[in-house]
Amino acid sequence: MRPYTKLQDAALLILRVITAVIFVYAAYAKLPLWSGTPEGVSTGMANLMKFLSIIEPLGALAVLVGFLTRWAATGLAIIMVGAIYVMQFTMHIGFATPTGAGWNFPLAVLPGCIIPVAFGAGSWSVDAKREERS
Repeated sequence: MRPYTKLQDAALLILRVITAVIFVYAAYAKLPLWSGTPEGVSTGMANLMKFLSIIEPLGALAVLVGFLTRWAATGLAIIMVGAIYVMQFTMHIGFATPTGAGWNFPLAVLPGCIIPVAFGAGSWSVDAKREERS
């Protein structure tokens, strides 16, 4: 594989930073579930959200530093596909709603997960440093 240009490395780094920030914030927003399950939320869904509050920041950190980037980004992409599925078919939330985002937001975040799967983390990453040593 030919090396990336500095512009491509910068673009991949910016994408990784933005994607990581989104997933860290998403995990942070789930932290109140650890103190109690909100009314109307099933125990199974609450447990899934607690699990995601642990997995999302770990995946975000891996994508941010570029460590096992393709694997971490694949996991985050699966989470986004699951979010779209749950919003559309379980919660019956449309693409967008008058009061806020629908499943258009997870759909917009999904490319931020797919691009690192396809192209890797770029030269400015732990993966690239590990590859240099091999």
